[in-house]
Amino acid sequence: MITPTTSSDPNICLPRNMTFDVDDWTILARCWHPVALTRELGDQPLGVTLLDTPLVIYRAGENIVIANDLCPHRGVPLSMGKGDGQAVACAYHGFRFGGQGKCIRVPAHPDSSIPGKLNLRTYPVVERYGLIWTSLLATAEDITIPPMPHWDDPSFQQINCPWIDIAGFAGRQVEGFIDVAHFAFVHTDTFADPDNPLVPPYKTSITQDGFEAEYRSSVGNYPIGKADKGCPGFEWLRHFRVHAPFVATLEIHFPDDGRLVIMNAASPVSARQTRMFAPMCRNFDKDLPLKDVYDFNLKVFEEDRALVESQRPENLPLDPTLEAHITADRSSIAYRRALRAMGLSQFFTC
Repeated sequence: MITPTTSSDPNICLPRNMTFDVDDWTILARCWHPVALTRELGDQPLGVTLLDTPLVIYRAGENIVIANDLCPHRGVPLSMGKGDGQAVACAYHGFRFGGQGKCIRVPAHPDSSIPGKLNLRTYPVVERYGLIWTSLLATAEDITIPPMPHWDDPSFQQINCPWIDIAGFAGRQVEGFIDVAHFAFVHTDTFADPDNPLVPPYKTSITQDGFEAEYRSSVGNYPIGKADKGCPGFEWLRHFRVHAPFVATLEIHFPDDGRLVIMNAASPVSARQTRMFAPMCRNFDKDLPLKDVYDFNLKVFEEDRALVESQRPENLPLDPTLEAHITADRSSIAYRRALRAMGLSQFFTC
């Protein structure tokens, strides 16, 4: 773990016990990250962590508030408090905080004016794909959330799978998601063929915030044991769209014009912990129970998690000379190049 130093910008408040390099943290804090499923948030406050920063999420009427998870009075986490859908009350002295993080009641002095110092430090909020997104340094006018193909198409079913916690770095997790050479060795209990490890040639094309890759192969994507609907020899197309730093979408072309889109949104809790969100949409099998989708998705990502958590170094080496590469690693190489282009360091942690 590194020892955090002071940012050169006096307006930036670095988290305690920071696990990132200061410059890397500042770059990542300007990006938008998901922090919760919309359906998780009821009347009670929700505590989450982003980039080593503890946050509280609560409802204030029609609005969602995200703020530092700290009452400015005596430093108790507001996620320990109680909400009513309109405000959150601190568990220690009952101070109430409403829209825009404003302190609206001090029970000990209900008739006194409330100093502005008691207002919470808040962050911008966007709801998209069934997720709550925020940024620690961007503004509400600077919204750059990656697109998700077909999410708004009425012919598609929208699915919000439960999130998955991974004891590993977000960059390693995203790189595993876009890796096409591991199917035959990691996913043989879910969809892959252990006798088909071949990776046909594919190319990557650079985009404004990452890259795209179209990968065609004979490896199917039906669950093990499910027939391929009488389509022997079908060429499966997997279209990856990667948005640096930690979001990627995979659009899989099924037989009979079927489409499945999976967004892999890796939220960096810290440099050693990731919360992975996976909204999905599809235009087939829309009558199947959602639990079947949840269970299969979890099984696939659990297979990946075991590998990500075991990788060393834990962080992602951005210097291309530090690890060996093969032709099948074109996506991995393009991803690391995109992270370097953002100005991130050779190693995220030390």
